[in-house]
This record gives sequence, structure tokens and C-alpha cells, in this order.
Amino acid sequence: MGKILTFVIVSVLVAYLAMQWAAPRFDPESLKGARVLVTGASTGIGEQIAYHYARFGAQIIITARREKVLQQVAEKCLSLGAQKAFYIAADMASESDPDKVVDFALEKLGGLDYLVLNHIGPTPFGVWEGDVEHTRWLMKVNFFSYTQMAWRALPSLEQSKGSLVVVSSLLAKMTSPFTLPYTSTKFALNGFFGSLNHELAMKKSNVSISICTLGLIDTESAMEKVRFVKYATPP
Repeated sequence: MGKILTFVIVSVLVAYLAMQWAAPRFDPESLKGARVLVTGASTGIGEQIAYHYARFGAQIIITARREKVLQQVAEKCLSLGAQKAFYIAADMASESDPDKVVDFALEKLGGLDYLVLNHIGPTPFGVWEGDVEHTRWLMKVNFFSYTQMAWRALPSLEQSKGSLVVVSSLLAKMTSPFTLPYTSTKFALNGFFGSLNHELAMKKSNVSISICTLGLIDTESAMEKVRFVKYATPP
């Protein structure tokens, strides 16, 4: 009986220690004063990410296309506890705006600890009708601007041992009808930043990359696109 009791106690202790060892470790103080740039932050996921950092007392730069909305989001960030909150309107289809946004953040904050790439361009939800020009444009917004901003920010992230966060999609893991251009951009993101993560590790870089795979989120824009979709049910 004594041996059984000892075995049970040891097993419980080992299980507890294993849980403690594997449990996520997050220190809220690590985000206090952190220098963060969030793209696509005027609404939806990007807006909520900005608020989340604000509650931890970060210094925040937000960007999107609509300046008036950005101003409102920046004001709310300050009310939630952000140490600083700046905004800059930008068009990620532009050749120069992605670099301009990163340069603005570096100037205002003196460096970056987190670069959160979240922006996307609008795209129809429906059968693809051969609009190559739109697909090319969307690739520029959803993919090439990401690579451009990441490269521009890497030296600063290297110095700060910072993090690059790429907001991707479940559609980067599986194909689906009605979303061909969008799905293509997300596959490109996962391939590029997954490979970049390996290369940075080979270089023993200080920069970490997190690729966030999101399913359907009930943002206003997402719900507007899928609200007419009817799923076939078995007879």
C-alpha cells in the first residue's frame, strides 16, 4: 500500500511539473512600453489587436487607409492605457507607402519591438471570372507589401530582439471556392514567412516570426461577404 501511495504521489507531482513546464509563460510587464506597429488597424482584427496592446501599456503606431477612423482608434488606445498612440494613413498598394509607414514608426518610437502585419485589400466573394488585374493588385496589397515592410523593419527588430507577427488564414492551409485571389495571397504569405523563419534561425537571428492562422472571424466585412452563402445539406 505504501508503494502504491508513493507511486501515486510521484505521478501527480510529475504531471504537475510537466504542466507547469509546458504552460504558456506570459509576463504582462513585457508589453509595457513595447513599441508596436499594427497594420490594418482601423477596424476588425487589427483594431482589436491595437486595443489589446494598449491595455498592456504599449507604445502604438496604427495604419490603414482611412485617416479619420484611425484617429478615433488612436484616441481609444490612449484611453485604454497606451503610453503613446500615433496613426498614419497609407495605401499598401503603393510602391512607397509600406516603407513610409515603417520609417514613420521608427521615427516616432525610436525603434520597433513588434511588427504586426494584418492588412488586406478588398476582394469579391464569388466565382473567379478571370480578373487577373485584380489578382495582381491584391497580391501587391496582401503579400508584397508584407515582405517590403518586414525587410524594412528587420534591422530594428534584430536590435530589439523583436517579433514579427503575420496574420494569415485557414485558407492558407486549404483551398476553397469563391476566394481564389485571397487564398492565393495567404498561401504566398505562409510560404514566404515560413521559409524566412528557417533562414533567420540559420543565421541565429534575434527576430522571432509568428504566423497566425485564423478561421472565419465575425467581423463586419467577413460576415457581409458570406451571409448569402447556403450550405448544401444531405437529403
